[in-house]
Amino acid sequence: MKRSFIADIVPMGFALAGVLGLAYLWVSADASPHFEVRVPIASNIADASAGAGDVLAQAELTSFDGVAADLPGAWPQFRGPAGDAVGKIDVTLSRNWPAEGPPVLWSVDLGEGYAGAAIRDGRVFVVDYDQEKHGDAIRCFSLDDGTEIWRYFYPIRVKRNHGMSRTTPVVTDKYVVTMGPKCHVACLDVATGELKWFLDLVKDYGTKVPNWYAGQCPVVEDGKVILGVGGESLIMAVDIETGEAVWKTPNPKGWDMTHSSLVPIEFGGRRQYVWCASGGVVGISADDGTQLWALTDWQIRIANVPTPVPVGDGRLFLSGGYKAGAMMLQLVQEGDQIRPEIAFQLEPEVFGSPQHTPIFYEGHIYGVRPDEQLTCLDLEGNVVWTSGSTNKFGLGPYTIINNLIYVMDDHGLLTLAEATSTGYVQLAQADVLEGIDAWGPMAVADKRLILRDLTKMICLDISAQ
Repeated sequence: MKRSFIADIVPMGFALAGVLGLAYLWVSADASPHFEVRVPIASNIADASAGAGDVLAQAELTSFDGVAADLPGAWPQFRGPAGDAVGKIDVTLSRNWPAEGPPVLWSVDLGEGYAGAAIRDGRVFVVDYDQEKHGDAIRCFSLDDGTEIWRYFYPIRVKRNHGMSRTTPVVTDKYVVTMGPKCHVACLDVATGELKWFLDLVKDYGTKVPNWYAGQCPVVEDGKVILGVGGESLIMAVDIETGEAVWKTPNPKGWDMTHSSLVPIEFGGRRQYVWCASGGVVGISADDGTQLWALTDWQIRIANVPTPVPVGDGRLFLSGGYKAGAMMLQLVQEGDQIRPEIAFQLEPEVFGSPQHTPIFYEGHIYGVRPDEQLTCLDLEGNVVWTSGSTNKFGLGPYTIINNLIYVMDDHGLLTLAEATSTGYVQLAQADVLEGIDAWGPMAVADKRLILRDLTKMICLDISAQ
């Protein structure tokens, strides 16, 4: 049986404001010979910048027959448990597949988009877009069989602009926090889908929706939701219980939101959040939002997508598309001050990452560069190996699980390779999706690998059979 009802409106004290994120752009690379550079549709940008209005008056929460699975494993946020796209699971993984690939445990249809899944306590969470009802749909499924458990919907007009939804939720033991295409941030109860609070970043904080809509994924730490805002505040922390602001970072230079997500790091005994905003890359104190440092040398005019990658010892690896290439930053402590230095820069022919965030693993950096080859770099920026011109992966996602790389191309061809710096060693390959734009980031829990293309999400059994 299915039960539907109009969701309760947030109490008067809560401001309606919105934000959302996912660190992807899902656009094509300038240097790729197989893709045209995509630019946003002007009418869509104007529409995206408009205020959303009182969307909660027409919000709906629908309950379904799905039940949370009694299964181990979690992928509770963008890029997994540690935010590094690396997973360690207590399962023997298959190193070879039949022609049809790993067994498909379940699949579900989605609205157009590239939003990745988050997994926790036997539930799978996805930010979707309902193209018939014209609104964001935050959906919760059973990890066991893909049966829907609940769906929270609120009406937001989004025009097709290379997909709609493209962000990954963050999930705690009590709440799931999401960001929608037009920067609406929702906090819901993980078990029931009931709304706790709701923010409209455009309306209440002056955020400008990025081209192709929001792509930033929220971060939760120490009971706070951390959001790269732009507009009135550069970065903001809100209490996860109430949605009320804990601290705000001033934004005197008017830097805007990008598609890049924030990443927490430790340096000089201090916790901070690093973010690529429109005017450069910045480090913000996790304690009170104070700006610790900034560098304006890293800017990408059209779209800044990948998240900064910490590689240890105060170093941060930045990469992007649109001929941005890559850059390694070195943070230097000088008394109470932090100074960022450029350790080296790489031309896009050497390395860049148009869409997905590279992976730092066992002293090396792995990613798909603009010529579509999977590439391994050392920490000095030297190319250790590439997958070669016959092994290309477009703008597809990748992750590392138990020393194995799972990488997928634009049309759902999944490849398994060794995660080693000794060379590209391919183990298996199979077509697991038949659609287009298979760009959503991967999620893994126990033996289950969740993938998606533009309109379908599937769950594969990647264990040794």
